[in-house]
Amino acid sequence: MNRIKQGDTVEVISGDHRGAKGSVHRVLLDKNQVIISGINIVKRHTKPTGRVRTQAGIIEREAPLHVSNVALVCPHCNQRTRVSYRVQDDGRKVRFCRRCNEMMD
Repeated sequence: MNRIKQGDTVEVISGDHRGAKGSVHRVLLDKNQVIISGINIVKRHTKPTGRVRTQAGIIEREAPLHVSNVALVCPHCNQRTRVSYRVQDDGRKVRFCRRCNEMMD
């Protein structure tokens, strides 16, 4: 089970964008990276290639950040927190906030 999932609100804790909050747009499991909407915007200069309809010019897009550089923001206490796991009575494994002890899933 991942500690950060798509749709979670996270806060950047290191790097140029420290302190910025945003929602997770995509999780790249094989690289341990997340793409956060509106954060870590990079510009990519692309040329038109042949007859294929590709967008040419300067394209802005979100670049991935490593999971260790972001912290999950609890929806209940609205503070960044670490994640704890517990197994419910029905056998489900759920995420818990370490600060307010509330269930996140």
